[in-house]
This record gives sequence, C-alpha cells and structure tokens, in this order.
Amino acid sequence: MKIFISGIAGFLGSHLADKMISLNHKVSGCDNLIGGYLDNVPNKANFHQVDCNDYSTMVKLTKNIDIVIHCAATAYEGFSVFSPNIVTKNIVGSSVSLISASISNKVKRILYCSSMARYGTNKVPFTEKMPPKPQDPYGIGKVAGEDFLKNLCDVHNVEWVIAVPHNIIGPRQKYDDPYRNVASIMINLMLQNRQPIIYGNGKQKRCFSFIQDDIDILSKLVFSKKANKQIINIGPDEEFVSINDLAKIIGNLLNFKIKPIYKKGRPQEVFLANCSANKARKLFNYKTQCSLKNGLNEMINYIKERGSRPFKYHLDLEIVNKLTPDTWKNKIF
Repeated sequence: MKIFISGIAGFLGSHLADKMISLNHKVSGCDNLIGGYLDNVPNKANFHQVDCNDYSTMVKLTKNIDIVIHCAATAYEGFSVFSPNIVTKNIVGSSVSLISASISNKVKRILYCSSMARYGTNKVPFTEKMPPKPQDPYGIGKVAGEDFLKNLCDVHNVEWVIAVPHNIIGPRQKYDDPYRNVASIMINLMLQNRQPIIYGNGKQKRCFSFIQDDIDILSKLVFSKKANKQIINIGPDEEFVSINDLAKIIGNLLNFKIKPIYKKGRPQEVFLANCSANKARKLFNYKTQCSLKNGLNEMINYIKERGSRPFKYHLDLEIVNKLTPDTWKNKIF
C-alpha cells in the first residue's frame, strides 16, 4: 500500500515510517521541522519539507495514497496556554487541511493521532467512553481535529481511526526543546550537570509509554477492520509515577545526585493523567514490553550518543504576563 505520514521527521512519525517500510509499504510524508529532526526521516521514505497547512500541496501529496497517518502537531500542552495561535494553527488548521485533501483524493483510511490531553479532568484511569474535557488550547484543538475527522469521513465514506497515545518516550524524541518532553528535558539537563526543574510540587502523576510498545499497536490500527471508527488508548497503565519519582529514576540511572529546582505550577496543568489500556488489550492483544526504567535507559543512551545540547527557544511566546513560567520568559533551561 501507499502510506502518507504527516510529521514524518518527528518522534512518532519517523518510527511509524520505519515500521511501514519494514512491512514493505511505500511510504511518503511531510514535516515542517518545528518539532522533529531531519535525520529522523528514513532513507527509504519520500520526504517533503512542507507544512500541512499548505492545502494545495497536501492535495498533490495525497494523490493515489491509500492510507494517511496524521502525526504532525505542535504538541505543546503547557505552552499552548501562552501561545495559542501557533498551536491552534498547527493542530486544527493543519488537521482540517490534510483531512480535506485526503478525502478529496479518496484515501481508504485516515489514522489520526490524538492526545491524552483530550480527557483533561476526567477521573483516572481515562477510558475511551469518557466525554472529552480538555483543559488547554492544545487539548481543545486535538478534540476539534477529532470532530472534523469523524464528521467529514462519515459524510464522505472514508474510514477513520483515532489513536490516543500518551506520554511516549524513547530515542528520536526532541530533547533540546524547552517547552515539552519532561523526561528528555531532565536527561539533557542532568547530562549537562544541571539539576532538573519541576513545576509545582512534583506530585503530578503520569504514565509513560515506550515508543516501540506504541508502534506495535499503531501498526495494527493502520490496517485492522476492527479499528474502523474506533477511539483507542495506547500506552501502559501499570506504572503510574509522580514527576518527582521520574526525576529520581533518571537521576539513579545517570548516577546523578538530584536536588530538583521547583518552579510555580503551570496554569491548566492536569494533576492526574493516565489511560486505561483495557480496550487495546481486548481488541488487539496489547501488552507492555518495555518498563519505564528500561525505556528511560534507551533515551539516555540515545541522547548520550548524540551529545547533550543547549535548549533552543524556537517558538515565540504570544502571551507574556505574571502567569508565564520564568523558565520560558527568562530562558532558564
């Protein structure tokens, strides 16, 4: 099959491209390189450096494509409260552009990669039956993208699947980004002999999923008939850890004595967030293969090999006031 992947230079998109190529599919994709690395793109993929908001180009690139996997997103939850324009443009606008172009070219299926941010303040563990309660512009945008997908695909008879990965970690994740990826930020800081920075009291709890565990089930969602018109949580629900504990685990793996620096909490941050994986287990025999500790160790090895890097403040703050984290205002990372 011919498969098109948006965000193919990103963390998730590049791994999915590798998987599809390994299954002997012809893969092409696009990326604007806001959140990815060019060297993430597999050599066998046909790469286009273009933004999904460029509708006319999306129409050209999705011609004769069988399946579209939409990974591209400015996936910045906390940052979206202070830069809602760029985040919304690259969540809602880009999704509608790619969905519309894909449907116009009569693709068979669109797999939309959503976010755990869709659940917001629901009680944990989050299940797919829960109504979305997003708490920030990023989550709101993701849910809007889902609604556009379902509406347009149902009208025009195109199959759709919504995957909900949560807190994916692993090699290829952007680690010099000061706005997201808490584990990557901590590792990059500690490798520079700097202390981890934690927002709030650090008792917020999350589940982290290793990239390969996500790729294995996502590859099933690309093709399975059972996946059509389904929303599927992806990621483990066994290791629910606080951000304080995450810092300790990383410190232990690096033999680094941590003395975290605490900053005021970020507005709209959800305190408890983890998803139930029961639906994925039931429908697709989902199993966690990699523990949190082993996944973090893979990340450490990847970042060590590439070398720690200074953080790049590559996106502008649109709203700067007393609520804006000083880590961003004053470029503390």
